[in-house]
Amino acid sequence: MFVGAMELRLEDAENGLSFPALVMYPTQQAPASHAFGPYVMEVSPDAPTAPGQYPLVLVSHGSGGSHLLYRTITCHLARHGYVVAMIEHPGNNRVDNQFMGEVENLQYRPRHLKLAADYLYQNAVFSRYLQPGRLAVVGHSMGGYAALALAGGTPWYPPEAFKPDYQGPAPSLVEVEHDDRIKALVLLAPATAWFAQKGALNQVRVPILMLSAEHDPYTPAWHGDIVLQGVADPALISARTVKNAGHFSFLSPFPAKIKNGGALPTTDPEGFDREQFHEQLKQEILAYLNRKLKAEPI
Repeated sequence: MFVGAMELRLEDAENGLSFPALVMYPTQQAPASHAFGPYVMEVSPDAPTAPGQYPLVLVSHGSGGSHLLYRTITCHLARHGYVVAMIEHPGNNRVDNQFMGEVENLQYRPRHLKLAADYLYQNAVFSRYLQPGRLAVVGHSMGGYAALALAGGTPWYPPEAFKPDYQGPAPSLVEVEHDDRIKALVLLAPATAWFAQKGALNQVRVPILMLSAEHDPYTPAWHGDIVLQGVADPALISARTVKNAGHFSFLSPFPAKIKNGGALPTTDPEGFDREQFHEQLKQEILAYLNRKLKAEPI
């Protein structure tokens, strides 16, 4: 199986926003090298979808990031029988970060993931290839927040309100959209401070693969603890810490030209091999989703 790729522009008419999405999917058409910004991928743009029915996976990037930063994982999933939609969150991406730290970002992120799923389930090109009721979300950092919120989490704002020395106004519940079609989550170094309130994750009742980084100053171990201690059934969580990894180690390896610039997202703790890790990571995520979305009845 090869990888097809289709670029979309999705609309949030209610809030006057639009955002790009890149959809990857199985195809029988041989690929060629194709550039998406600075990233070159072996894909077949706008190729016909291979016959069959496939689970849908949504991918949510970190704060100030890009939907193109997880291509190692997404290409692998598409090549092995998944339709994968990566959206770029408006107002919280690499070129426009106006909603960073704002309540709007907490509301928009899960909403836009849901809008992407709604679009694809109804779209004439993809709908007949999608298996109903087999939907997963992969979220890194702030994308982990979005995945938990969409799967039933109830966030509270501001997150600082749960620190022992906080002296500001009482936190308030943030109303977000949920999606009961979700059947599994993959959380990579998730940002979870908004779920510190007791009961905030009680309604998250799906299997979760959660990977944390050993050396992570942005989402340290207590973020994962919020998930482990907050969901109704911790037995549904498969969690581990990736030895010597950093927060950005979950991003696909960067091209040499970008890596040589030394930007923070390209860096890892000394001795960590990101290329080797991503060969293992993509296989681990595929195997997990195969068990939760393909092997088990829904």
